[in-house]
Amino acid sequence: MDAATITTPAVLILLGPPGAGKGTQARMLEDKFGLVQLSTGDLLRAAVAAGTEAGKAAKAVMEAGDLVSDEIVIAILRDRLAEPDCAKGVILDGFPRTTVQAEALDGLLAETGQKINAAISLEVEDAEMVVRISGRYTCAGCGEGYHDTFKVPTVEGECDKCGSTEFKRRADDNAETVASRLAAYHAQTAPLITYYQDHGVLKGLNAMGNINDIAGNLERIVNDAMN
Repeated sequence: MDAATITTPAVLILLGPPGAGKGTQARMLEDKFGLVQLSTGDLLRAAVAAGTEAGKAAKAVMEAGDLVSDEIVIAILRDRLAEPDCAKGVILDGFPRTTVQAEALDGLLAETGQKINAAISLEVEDAEMVVRISGRYTCAGCGEGYHDTFKVPTVEGECDKCGSTEFKRRADDNAETVASRLAAYHAQTAPLITYYQDHGVLKGLNAMGNINDIAGNLERIVNDAMN
């Protein structure tokens, strides 16, 4: 079924550890199906910048150095889902992270007769993720991404996109920290995998290999879920 014929907005969740390619794949799904990627961090920043009621609440909490509550995140998500560009559906990236958040999300969607179409788990090998993440860096000028092994500039030390010779790496993109982040992800997400499996919407996808091959398999899962 073509995305244009959908009457109820689709709600997809992308699950996967750091470096699994969630952002890349989500952008490709946006282009293919007319969906909107929603990440928790972007939602919070946008709500704070817009000065919405939920955004003001989030700003006060963040300025106090505290974690934004699930209630505030849900309120921000409720506002965002009501915007016109979400009419065809959304891809949630980074939320929910716990079963409590998953239950709150189910409650939010029930308000408008929506439901989770699919929770797609991008399955990767931890050892490969350590290599992927610890080797990545970006152009300080334009933000173009590179990797020590998989994607180096055509001219050594010079960005292909803007010609800058300045590059940067995230401080936490080192092997030890990445391994720790992966362990934390698995511990946190395991109950969520079970939750969506029990609800019959969990879809597993091997996310190792060629990006375009992964994208093709993901598109088939999404197409089926939206029918």
